[in-house]
Amino acid sequence: MFRGFHTVASGMIAQQRRTELLTNNMANTNTPGYKADQTTIRSFPEMLMSRLGPTKIPTENAIHGKYAAEIGGLGTGVYMQETIALLTQGQLQQTELNTDIALIDGALPVDEETGQTGAVFYRLQHPEEGEAYTRNGNFTLDAAGFLTNAQGLYVLDNNGERIQLQNDDFRLAEDGQIFVNDASVGQIGVSFATQPDTLIKQDNGLFQTADGTNLPSAYDTANVSFSMQQGYIERSNVDAQKTMTELLTAYRAFEANQKVLQAYDQSMQKAVNEVGRVN
Repeated sequence: MFRGFHTVASGMIAQQRRTELLTNNMANTNTPGYKADQTTIRSFPEMLMSRLGPTKIPTENAIHGKYAAEIGGLGTGVYMQETIALLTQGQLQQTELNTDIALIDGALPVDEETGQTGAVFYRLQHPEEGEAYTRNGNFTLDAAGFLTNAQGLYVLDNNGERIQLQNDDFRLAEDGQIFVNDASVGQIGVSFATQPDTLIKQDNGLFQTADGTNLPSAYDTANVSFSMQQGYIERSNVDAQKTMTELLTAYRAFEANQKVLQAYDQSMQKAVNEVGRVN
């Protein structure tokens, strides 16, 4: 009976965490470059239940010198696996702002070991150390003329240096080259992740490698192609209708587990108050 409490509780906790994940996706539906989180719910390993004592049909399994008859498997609850970002391309939205730059996927190699498609990201200077990566091209110029993201992190060029401009009157080529008065003044840095699922997702749509090392340049990686579009931003890849449906499913699953928990509680109450009563 008490094992049932733990099983039901694990289901409620898993659905609660799934609801929080889906709610966060819904809240970022209009966040430029946001990548939806996804996960799956899996069960804990089952336990094999056996009956101790003599049986009419001896079995080959013996526990403490006694033969045991297998009863069957017993589930021990569920849990939500680690969260992984869905890195599919979001739709483009025109803004007509020169500092808004959308990163568009081209041909991206597939990792032979994992079968996962790689991903490209803008390079940013991390506030602590190393680099951070993002798909949010909603950039701006700070007071000193440096190209930054919405949180003030510096956008880096292909050499890992900050990009400084006089004003937002510049032209961006599809290959990331920045032109001022028809003269190239730099190239926006883009990095390539062979296994993007190993990246750590942080706040504000930022990613960072697990060990803090910098990703290689996408320009120098073979078979990687991409382009940039000035005056556009990449929208979130959250499917609002699908997410809402999954939210309702998670709520119903939580509610079902809650009903089971109430039934367990009523059974325990009856066992305490009635089964042990002496007439």
